[in-house]
Amino acid sequence: MSSQKKRFNRIKIALIERDKTNLWLAEKMGVTPAAVSRWCTNDAQPNLETLFKIAKVLGVEVTELLNTKA
Repeated sequence: MSSQKKRFNRIKIALIERDKTNLWLAEKMGVTPAAVSRWCTNDAQPNLETLFKIAKVLGVEVTELLNTKA
């Protein structure tokens, strides 16, 4: 497993910054906690439509959830 994959992504960071859990986001999004966990550990990525919904639920701009560093 690469060191990049081990890092938390921006969704997880946004949850931590707002003192919210994966379970909270799963309930708000109508998805399984496992799906949110996979997003937060970079095992899977949400599609663009879902990413916009996540941003809305978290009250952030979608660009905040995207890693723009190469």
